[in-house]
Amino acid sequence: MSPRWEPDADIRRGRHVVCDLQAHLVFVTRYRRGVFDGDMLVRCEAIMREVCAGFEAELVEFNGEEDHVHLLVRYPPKVALSKLVNSLKGVSSRYLRAEYTGRMNRVETGSAFWSGSYFAGSCGGSPLAIVKEYIENQKRPT
Repeated sequence: MSPRWEPDADIRRGRHVVCDLQAHLVFVTRYRRGVFDGDMLVRCEAIMREVCAGFEAELVEFNGEEDHVHLLVRYPPKVALSKLVNSLKGVSSRYLRAEYTGRMNRVETGSAFWSGSYFAGSCGGSPLAIVKEYIENQKRPT
């Protein structure tokens, strides 16, 4: 069998689709207030893993600093990334505010935990220049 047909564990296979969708997400706290400590980041990661599982997505990597978190998420094509982000931010905000009320009261974040905006970047696979070259080199019928 040709090496290009060997199964790859990172590629999702469905009945009508073969895909490898990954996104780098960054969520910033409201007013960039430094609310996170190590314990809170561990809990935030656990919450976000549960949310991803509910969407049949996988939280591949998670880390953060005092005022923001980074996520690497692998998700299926049936999931709209904006819906996943909305759920990740909404659920984590609800749980973190409930479980860390004392900490939240000390740090003024207003009525929202996360900033209204976020960063999402597609990642994985070949670099854009390689994909572009591959498409350009297709044998177009004349």
